[in-house]
Amino acid sequence: MRIAFFASGNGSTFQSLVECIRAEKIAAEPALLICTKDNAYVLERALSLGIPCEIIARRNYHDGAAHAAAMLETLEKFNCDWIFLCGYMELVPPQVVSAFRNKIVNIHPALLPAFGGKGMYGARVHEAVLNYGAKVTGATVHFVDEEYDHGPVIAQQVVMVRPDDTVERLGERVQNAEKNLYRGALKVLASGKYEINGRIVKFIP
Repeated sequence: MRIAFFASGNGSTFQSLVECIRAEKIAAEPALLICTKDNAYVLERALSLGIPCEIIARRNYHDGAAHAAAMLETLEKFNCDWIFLCGYMELVPPQVVSAFRNKIVNIHPALLPAFGGKGMYGARVHEAVLNYGAKVTGATVHFVDEEYDHGPVIAQQVVMVRPDDTVERLGERVQNAEKNLYRGALKVLASGKYEINGRIVKFIP
């Protein structure tokens, strides 16, 4: 498993996964970071971790096909066979999804299919949860398909919503759950002890 990480921002989840791979000797190699912004802090994290970086953003290409081609060429150059999204703020091109079917993984800060879809990320999700009056939220790791937050669910973790929660307080607890859940899912996927049947993902003991 040679992983390309896709990110657009701070990169704390990216760093958490890389450190987990190295500390626990998981059968995976952090091979590449693809970032959409040349000033994102995640680039500094990648530099300190010794991981190559490439800037590939949709705005830099005249059409979607050229964007996808550049992405696929870069992934092939670094021999990547898995993609993990870590705060990636663009829709993965359909050509890339097709080439990496059930090999692209994302983490979402809610219990999908609730509070997902286009525009639902970060604090927006937690604000929506609180405004709706939901009593539970959480984190979801899922495979990526051609739609936002739609692919088969790999794992979920519940976070209780407290009566005195703010967006910031809830977001902090959900982020902690996300990191734990993502690390656990990575271990299972790297081990190969899972199977996919349609939308159903089962772990194999």
